[in-house]
Amino acid sequence: MDRNLALELVRVTEAAALASARFFGTGDPMSADRAAAEAMDLSFRGVKLTGHIVIGEDRLAETSKLCIGDTVGAGGSDAEFDIAVDPVDCIEALADGQANSISAIAMGARGTFSRPVAPYMRTIAVGADAADAIDLNASVFDNLVRIADAKRVYVEDLTVSILDRERHRKLIEEVRGSGARIELLKDGELAAAISASLPGTGIDVSMGVGEAKQGIIAAAALACIGAGLQLQFMPSAEIEPENLPGEFRKIYRARDLVGGDIMFAATGVSRSDFLAGVMFRPGGAVTNSVVFRSRSGTMRFLKTEHFFEKAPDYT
Repeated sequence: MDRNLALELVRVTEAAALASARFFGTGDPMSADRAAAEAMDLSFRGVKLTGHIVIGEDRLAETSKLCIGDTVGAGGSDAEFDIAVDPVDCIEALADGQANSISAIAMGARGTFSRPVAPYMRTIAVGADAADAIDLNASVFDNLVRIADAKRVYVEDLTVSILDRERHRKLIEEVRGSGARIELLKDGELAAAISASLPGTGIDVSMGVGEAKQGIIAAAALACIGAGLQLQFMPSAEIEPENLPGEFRKIYRARDLVGGDIMFAATGVSRSDFLAGVMFRPGGAVTNSVVFRSRSGTMRFLKTEHFFEKAPDYT
Protein backbone atom coordinates (compact mmCIF):
# COMPACT_ATOMS: atom_id res chain seq x y z
CA MET A 1 0.00 0.00 0.00
CA ASP A 2 1.13 3.53 -0.76
CA ARG A 3 2.33 5.01 2.52
CA ASN A 4 0.70 8.33 1.63
CA LEU A 5 -2.67 6.62 2.13
CA ALA A 6 -1.96 6.58 5.85
CA LEU A 7 -2.25 10.36 6.05
CA GLU A 8 -5.38 10.24 3.90
CA LEU A 9 -6.93 7.92 6.48
CA VAL A 10 -6.11 10.41 9.24
CA ARG A 11 -8.01 13.09 7.37
CA VAL A 12 -11.01 10.77 7.35
CA THR A 13 -10.88 10.06 11.10
CA GLU A 14 -10.31 13.76 11.78
CA ALA A 15 -13.48 14.64 9.88
CA ALA A 16 -15.53 12.15 11.90
CA ALA A 17 -14.01 13.32 15.18
CA LEU A 18 -14.65 17.00 14.45
CA ALA A 19 -18.28 16.32 13.51
CA SER A 20 -19.11 14.11 16.50
CA ALA A 21 -17.22 16.16 19.11
CA ARG A 22 -19.95 18.82 18.81
CA PHE A 23 -22.22 16.37 20.67
CA PHE A 24 -19.91 15.82 23.66
CA GLY A 25 -22.09 15.80 26.77
CA THR A 26 -25.32 16.62 24.93
CA GLY A 27 -27.06 13.36 25.78
CA ASP A 28 -27.74 12.74 22.08
CA PRO A 29 -25.74 9.67 20.96
CA MET A 30 -27.75 9.07 17.79
CA SER A 31 -26.99 12.53 16.40
CA ALA A 32 -23.31 12.14 17.27
CA ASP A 33 -23.12 8.77 15.55
CA ARG A 34 -24.94 10.04 12.46
CA ALA A 35 -22.72 13.13 12.23
CA ALA A 36 -19.54 11.05 12.48
CA ALA A 37 -20.65 8.53 9.86
CA GLU A 38 -21.77 11.21 7.42
CA ALA A 39 -18.54 13.19 7.83
CA MET A 40 -16.42 10.08 7.40
CA ASP A 41 -18.37 9.01 4.33
CA LEU A 42 -17.99 12.49 2.78
CA SER A 43 -14.27 12.61 3.56
CA PHE A 44 -13.71 9.23 1.88
CA ARG A 45 -14.89 10.80 -1.39
CA GLY A 46 -11.61 12.70 -1.57
CA VAL A 47 -9.43 9.59 -1.20
CA LYS A 48 -8.26 7.88 -4.39
CA LEU A 49 -9.08 4.28 -3.54
CA THR A 50 -11.86 1.75 -3.80
CA GLY A 51 -12.67 0.54 -0.32
CA HIS A 52 -15.09 -2.17 0.75
CA ILE A 53 -16.51 -1.92 4.28
CA VAL A 54 -16.15 -5.33 5.94
CA ILE A 55 -16.36 -4.18 9.58
CA GLY A 56 -18.67 -1.22 10.00
CA GLU A 57 -22.00 0.22 11.01
CA ASP A 58 -25.21 -1.77 11.36
CA ARG A 59 -27.73 -0.96 8.66
CA LEU A 60 -30.53 0.34 10.87
CA ALA A 61 -32.01 2.69 8.27
CA GLU A 62 -31.80 3.38 4.56
CA THR A 63 -29.74 6.49 5.26
CA SER A 64 -27.10 4.63 7.28
CA LYS A 65 -23.52 5.23 6.13
CA LEU A 66 -20.44 3.01 6.23
CA CYS A 67 -22.38 -0.22 6.58
CA ILE A 68 -20.96 -3.66 5.87
CA GLY A 69 -20.98 -4.17 2.10
CA ASP A 70 -20.80 -0.45 1.23
CA THR A 71 -18.12 0.87 -1.11
CA VAL A 72 -16.24 4.07 -0.29
CA GLY A 73 -13.57 6.19 -1.92
CA ALA A 74 -13.13 8.17 -5.11
CA GLY A 75 -11.71 5.30 -7.15
CA GLY A 76 -8.88 6.31 -9.43
CA SER A 77 -6.68 3.38 -8.43
CA ASP A 78 -6.44 -0.22 -9.57
CA ALA A 79 -6.02 -1.38 -5.98
CA GLU A 80 -9.03 -2.35 -3.91
CA PHE A 81 -9.01 -2.53 -0.13
CA ASP A 82 -10.99 -3.96 2.74
CA ILE A 83 -11.78 -1.41 5.42
CA ALA A 84 -12.81 -1.72 9.07
CA VAL A 85 -14.34 1.44 10.52
CA ASP A 86 -15.76 2.73 13.75
CA PRO A 87 -16.78 6.36 13.17
CA VAL A 88 -17.08 6.87 16.93
CA ASP A 89 -16.29 4.18 19.46
CA CYS A 90 -18.27 4.33 22.76
CA ILE A 91 -20.83 6.81 21.47
CA GLU A 92 -22.91 6.66 24.66
CA ALA A 93 -19.92 7.77 26.72
CA LEU A 94 -19.33 10.67 24.34
CA ALA A 95 -22.94 11.81 24.68
CA ASP A 96 -22.55 11.63 28.48
CA GLY A 97 -19.39 13.77 28.38
CA GLN A 98 -17.11 10.86 29.26
CA ALA A 99 -13.66 9.78 28.05
CA ASN A 100 -12.36 7.21 25.53
CA SER A 101 -14.30 8.10 22.37
CA ILE A 102 -12.13 7.75 19.28
CA SER A 103 -12.74 7.58 15.54
CA ALA A 104 -10.84 4.68 13.95
CA ILE A 105 -10.08 3.08 10.59
CA ALA A 106 -8.03 0.03 9.64
CA MET A 107 -7.30 -0.85 6.01
CA GLY A 108 -5.66 -3.71 4.14
CA ALA A 109 -5.85 -5.70 0.91
CA ARG A 110 -8.96 -7.72 0.08
CA GLY A 111 -9.33 -10.59 2.53
CA THR A 112 -7.34 -8.85 5.29
CA PHE A 113 -9.96 -8.99 8.04
CA SER A 114 -11.68 -12.01 9.55
CA ARG A 115 -15.41 -11.58 10.08
CA PRO A 116 -16.80 -11.92 13.62
CA VAL A 117 -18.30 -15.34 14.29
CA ALA A 118 -19.96 -14.11 17.51
CA PRO A 119 -20.99 -10.70 18.83
CA TYR A 120 -18.50 -10.55 21.71
CA MET A 121 -14.83 -11.20 22.41
CA ARG A 122 -12.80 -11.82 25.54
CA THR A 123 -9.43 -10.09 25.21
CA ILE A 124 -6.14 -9.35 26.91
CA ALA A 125 -3.88 -6.66 25.44
CA VAL A 126 -0.35 -5.57 26.38
CA GLY A 127 2.60 -3.77 24.83
CA ALA A 128 5.32 -5.39 22.74
CA ASP A 129 7.53 -5.87 25.81
CA ALA A 130 5.04 -8.35 27.29
CA ALA A 131 3.58 -9.80 24.09
CA ASP A 132 5.01 -13.27 24.75
CA ALA A 133 3.94 -13.31 28.39
CA ILE A 134 0.16 -13.41 28.04
CA ASP A 135 -2.06 -16.50 27.86
CA LEU A 136 -5.83 -16.10 27.80
CA ASN A 137 -6.20 -19.67 29.09
CA ALA A 138 -4.13 -18.89 32.20
CA SER A 139 -5.51 -17.32 35.36
CA VAL A 140 -5.67 -13.57 35.85
CA PHE A 141 -3.02 -13.80 38.58
CA ASP A 142 -0.65 -15.84 36.43
CA ASN A 143 -1.00 -13.39 33.55
CA LEU A 144 -0.26 -10.42 35.76
CA VAL A 145 2.80 -12.11 37.26
CA ARG A 146 4.12 -12.92 33.78
CA ILE A 147 3.43 -9.39 32.52
CA ALA A 148 5.17 -7.88 35.55
CA ASP A 149 8.19 -10.14 35.01
CA ALA A 150 8.38 -9.18 31.32
CA LYS A 151 8.21 -5.48 32.19
CA ARG A 152 10.65 -5.92 35.11
CA VAL A 153 8.29 -4.43 37.65
CA TYR A 154 6.21 -5.71 40.57
CA VAL A 155 2.60 -6.78 40.04
CA GLU A 156 1.65 -3.92 42.37
CA ASP A 157 3.15 -1.52 39.82
CA LEU A 158 0.80 -2.63 37.03
CA THR A 159 -2.33 -0.73 36.03
CA VAL A 160 -5.10 -2.80 34.44
CA SER A 161 -7.84 -1.22 32.33
CA ILE A 162 -11.27 -2.87 32.68
CA LEU A 163 -14.77 -1.87 31.61
CA ASP A 164 -17.00 -1.23 34.62
CA ARG A 165 -19.57 -3.96 33.93
CA GLU A 166 -21.38 -6.47 36.13
CA ARG A 167 -19.90 -9.29 34.03
CA HIS A 168 -16.44 -8.16 35.15
CA ARG A 169 -17.09 -8.36 38.92
CA LYS A 170 -15.06 -11.58 39.24
CA LEU A 171 -12.28 -10.23 37.03
CA ILE A 172 -12.07 -7.03 39.07
CA GLU A 173 -11.89 -9.01 42.32
CA GLU A 174 -9.09 -11.18 40.94
CA VAL A 175 -7.05 -8.20 39.76
CA ARG A 176 -7.50 -6.47 43.10
CA GLY A 177 -6.53 -9.68 44.86
CA SER A 178 -3.26 -9.73 42.94
CA GLY A 179 -2.35 -6.27 44.22
CA ALA A 180 -2.43 -4.60 40.79
CA ARG A 181 -4.11 -1.25 40.26
CA ILE A 182 -7.29 -0.86 38.18
CA GLU A 183 -8.58 1.83 35.85
CA LEU A 184 -12.34 1.28 35.66
CA LEU A 185 -13.85 2.58 32.42
CA LYS A 186 -17.42 3.59 31.66
CA ASP A 187 -16.81 2.57 28.05
CA GLY A 188 -14.10 2.38 25.40
CA GLU A 189 -12.56 -1.08 25.02
CA LEU A 190 -10.88 -0.06 21.74
CA ALA A 191 -9.11 2.92 23.32
CA ALA A 192 -8.22 0.75 26.31
CA ALA A 193 -6.54 -1.93 24.17
CA ILE A 194 -4.52 0.65 22.25
CA SER A 195 -3.53 2.44 25.45
CA ALA A 196 -2.24 -0.83 26.91
CA SER A 197 -0.15 -1.43 23.78
CA LEU A 198 1.69 1.90 23.85
CA PRO A 199 4.50 3.05 26.15
CA GLY A 200 3.98 6.06 28.35
CA THR A 201 0.20 5.85 28.75
CA GLY A 202 0.24 4.55 32.32
CA ILE A 203 -1.81 1.50 31.28
CA ASP A 204 -0.02 -1.86 31.27
CA VAL A 205 -2.77 -4.28 30.34
CA SER A 206 -6.38 -4.28 29.17
CA MET A 207 -8.65 -7.21 30.08
CA GLY A 208 -12.28 -8.18 29.74
CA VAL A 209 -15.18 -8.87 27.41
CA GLY A 210 -16.27 -6.39 24.75
CA GLU A 211 -17.78 -6.24 21.28
CA ALA A 212 -16.19 -8.35 18.56
CA LYS A 213 -16.15 -5.42 16.12
CA GLN A 214 -13.88 -3.42 18.41
CA GLY A 215 -11.79 -6.53 19.05
CA ILE A 216 -10.96 -6.98 15.37
CA ILE A 217 -10.16 -3.28 14.90
CA ALA A 218 -7.92 -3.50 17.96
CA ALA A 219 -6.24 -6.53 16.41
CA ALA A 220 -5.42 -4.45 13.33
CA ALA A 221 -3.96 -1.62 15.41
CA LEU A 222 -1.88 -3.85 17.66
CA ALA A 223 -0.66 -6.04 14.80
CA CYS A 224 0.84 -2.93 13.19
CA ILE A 225 3.13 -2.27 16.15
CA GLY A 226 3.91 -5.79 17.35
CA ALA A 227 1.94 -5.48 20.58
CA GLY A 228 0.46 -8.45 22.41
CA LEU A 229 -3.19 -9.37 21.97
CA GLN A 230 -5.16 -12.55 22.52
CA LEU A 231 -8.87 -12.87 21.77
CA GLN A 232 -11.68 -15.39 22.11
CA PHE A 233 -15.09 -15.14 20.44
CA MET A 234 -18.07 -15.40 22.78
CA PRO A 235 -21.77 -15.88 21.91
CA SER A 236 -22.78 -13.96 25.04
CA ALA A 237 -21.01 -11.36 27.14
CA GLU A 238 -22.23 -12.97 30.35
CA ILE A 239 -21.08 -16.57 29.82
CA GLU A 240 -18.11 -17.81 31.87
CA PRO A 241 -15.11 -18.87 29.72
CA GLU A 242 -15.12 -22.39 31.19
CA ASN A 243 -18.73 -22.81 30.02
CA LEU A 244 -18.12 -21.87 26.39
CA PRO A 245 -19.19 -24.41 23.75
CA GLY A 246 -16.35 -26.26 22.04
CA GLU A 247 -16.46 -24.15 18.88
CA PHE A 248 -15.65 -21.04 20.95
CA ARG A 249 -12.67 -22.45 22.84
CA LYS A 250 -10.08 -21.32 20.29
CA ILE A 251 -7.73 -18.51 21.29
CA TYR A 252 -6.65 -16.10 18.56
CA ARG A 253 -3.74 -13.73 18.29
CA ALA A 254 -3.96 -10.45 16.37
CA ARG A 255 -2.37 -11.89 13.24
CA ASP A 256 -4.84 -14.79 13.21
CA LEU A 257 -7.64 -12.29 12.58
CA VAL A 258 -5.85 -9.63 10.53
CA GLY A 259 -3.39 -10.57 7.82
CA GLY A 260 -1.05 -8.87 5.39
CA ASP A 261 -0.02 -5.22 5.18
CA ILE A 262 -2.22 -3.00 7.37
CA MET A 263 -2.66 0.69 8.03
CA PHE A 264 -4.47 2.02 11.08
CA ALA A 265 -5.52 5.56 11.97
CA ALA A 266 -7.42 6.99 14.93
CA THR A 267 -8.37 10.48 16.11
CA GLY A 268 -9.43 11.35 19.64
CA VAL A 269 -12.98 12.63 20.03
CA SER A 270 -12.96 12.84 23.81
CA ARG A 271 -9.77 12.36 25.81
CA SER A 272 -8.25 8.94 26.39
CA ASP A 273 -5.04 7.60 27.90
CA PHE A 274 -3.27 7.85 24.54
CA LEU A 275 -4.98 10.74 22.73
CA ALA A 276 -6.36 14.14 23.63
CA GLY A 277 -9.90 14.86 22.44
CA VAL A 278 -11.05 17.54 20.02
CA MET A 279 -10.39 21.03 21.37
CA PHE A 280 -12.42 23.81 19.77
CA ARG A 281 -11.00 27.32 19.54
CA PRO A 282 -12.12 30.53 17.77
CA GLY A 283 -12.44 29.77 14.08
CA GLY A 284 -11.28 26.19 14.28
CA ALA A 285 -10.21 23.22 16.37
CA VAL A 286 -7.24 21.04 17.29
CA THR A 287 -7.22 17.27 16.85
CA ASN A 288 -4.79 14.59 17.98
CA SER A 289 -4.33 11.39 15.99
CA VAL A 290 -2.18 8.28 15.59
CA VAL A 291 -1.13 6.44 12.45
CA PHE A 292 0.32 2.91 12.52
CA ARG A 293 1.78 0.97 9.55
CA SER A 294 2.53 -2.74 9.80
CA ARG A 295 5.10 -2.77 7.00
CA SER A 296 7.42 -0.31 8.76
CA GLY A 297 6.15 -0.65 12.33
CA THR A 298 6.01 3.15 12.55
CA MET A 299 3.85 4.98 15.06
CA ARG A 300 3.08 8.59 14.23
CA PHE A 301 1.38 10.96 16.64
CA LEU A 302 -0.13 13.96 14.87
CA LYS A 303 -1.46 17.23 16.28
CA THR A 304 -3.45 19.13 13.67
CA GLU A 305 -4.89 22.64 13.70
CA HIS A 306 -8.05 23.07 11.63
CA PHE A 307 -9.36 26.37 10.27
CA PHE A 308 -13.07 26.21 9.54
CA GLU A 309 -13.05 29.08 7.05
CA LYS A 310 -10.82 26.88 4.86
CA ALA A 311 -13.08 23.86 4.65
CA PRO A 312 -11.75 20.91 2.59
CA ASP A 313 -13.13 20.19 -0.87
CA TYR A 314 -14.07 16.52 -1.21
CA THR A 315 -15.23 16.63 -4.82
